[in-house]
Amino acid sequence: MRRQRALKVVLVLVGLLFSAGIYPIVTSVRDGWQANKEDALPMMLSLYVTMGIFLLLAARNPSANRGVIAFAAWANIAHAAVMAVMAVRLRNERGDLLIAGAVFAVIGLVLIVLAPGSNPSGEFGRSAPRGMSN
Repeated sequence: MRRQRALKVVLVLVGLLFSAGIYPIVTSVRDGWQANKEDALPMMLSLYVTMGIFLLLAARNPSANRGVIAFAAWANIAHAAVMAVMAVRLRNERGDLLIAGAVFAVIGLVLIVLAPGSNPSGEFGRSAPRGMSN
């Protein structure tokens, strides 16, 4: 029960961060920045705002939204991996990229750890491996 409540809290916090907080965070971190000059930024922001909205909706019934939670988790891990590769190539921005990548990786890992398992009964929690149920 505590794991389900923790997942709901994480889904709401990450959902709010992505849907309402991602634009102010990105533009403030990047020094007023060339945020408006980068072609990819509006696309990335639209994806994260959309992901945030779906995570907020998934918080109502995490077991029924396992796919949304898994997608969000792996998308964040993939984004962290891309940022790590970029950190190797962009020496001037290495620190910022590694910190932001670590944040995305932690979000992804937390979602994976707390995600509901696939139980045929629909109960929350990890299912037993095949052949191990009673």
